[in-house]
Amino acid sequence: MASLTMTQQKVVARKAAFARRKAAFDAQLPGAAGKLSEVLAGYRSVPLAGYLPIKTELDPRPAMAEAAAYGVVSVPIVIGDGQPLKFAVWEPDMALQKAEFGVEIPAKLNFVTPEVIVIPLVAFTPQGMRLGYGGGFYDRTLAALRQERPVLAIGFAFDEQETADLPLEDTDQPLDMIVTQSRVLSFSRLSR
Repeated sequence: MASLTMTQQKVVARKAAFARRKAAFDAQLPGAAGKLSEVLAGYRSVPLAGYLPIKTELDPRPAMAEAAAYGVVSVPIVIGDGQPLKFAVWEPDMALQKAEFGVEIPAKLNFVTPEVIVIPLVAFTPQGMRLGYGGGFYDRTLAALRQERPVLAIGFAFDEQETADLPLEDTDQPLDMIVTQSRVLSFSRLSR
């Protein structure tokens, strides 16, 4: 892959990762968000952001619903190309509407700033780097939030989404933790 441009390398990596994620999604057992619930229990009352899953993403909503009983839970809102995400309060069973990229968002937007963010991904490395969809939304968001204060970035993925290496750029933000259906990986980030 060395002769390919960074963009081409990411396209190749995403294609392989999407195939692994779909196979894991199709084979998943109930309770896949159990480990995430365990992790989030340690951050009760801390403003949290999760996400409403699309396609074959691992579903964090059971863990988000548990967290909502103790504090504010929000979901990402795309404001525009090249912009960081904003986060709107989410509650189980609230009214939702369709937005960009086929994502559902709260019908009424009440924005908050999270301190813990659960992030979907396409692939991840054992060192805590992630490959997303290519829009850079989470990278821009984490960079902006981390300039203000520490933010805990938790990737949520199937074990099968792990890969030894990913094409990375300087703007790719590292994760502080990765939670899968079977384990929790934590990374010490001295720069936060």
